[in-house]
Amino acid sequence: MITFALAVFFLIITPGPGVLSVAGVGSAFGFAAGARYIGGLFVGTNLVALAVVSGMAAVILANENIRAVLMVASMGYLVYLAYKIAFAGSRIGFSEAKTAPGFWSGIILQTVNPKAYAVNTALLTGFAFWPESLFIETVLKFLIMNMIWLPIHFIWLYAGMALHRLDLDPRVQRRINFAMAGSLLAVVALAFLATD
Repeated sequence: MITFALAVFFLIITPGPGVLSVAGVGSAFGFAAGARYIGGLFVGTNLVALAVVSGMAAVILANENIRAVLMVASMGYLVYLAYKIAFAGSRIGFSEAKTAPGFWSGIILQTVNPKAYAVNTALLTGFAFWPESLFIETVLKFLIMNMIWLPIHFIWLYAGMALHRLDLDPRVQRRINFAMAGSLLAVVALAFLATD
């Protein structure tokens, strides 16, 4: 069980679309917006976990056309989030992002996030620790995953907010927003390269 908990920690804390966007939302829009967004991510990641456990994800992702559509949707949504973060509160660009990604944005991101499927599949199908009952093991895995998932995402939110609280020069804050958006775009680029 300890090995499983460590795997959860390291798989979730590593930068991916969810935690990077949480930091970006925290930096650009503050705690309340970030908490709403985390709520959506939380629901979304648990929906993905349920899809993995039920086998629905395997059936859907076995179809190359559906997988391609989900990949394009995921990349498009990450580009949209990168835009929202990059132009939050900045005076440059043609338009300023006035609203933060919210609860539904978090759900959408997780349901099209390839890392969410990969992480949940690895965690829920591997690391057996309760051979007497697959049901009990699955319930325990959900509990452990969520107990680790929530604090990690709030740590990333706090990190983003801490950057904002430094009261940096607007140009520096803009650069940080662009760097966070660039990190999300790097995830898009890596996902695109992985499809070849």
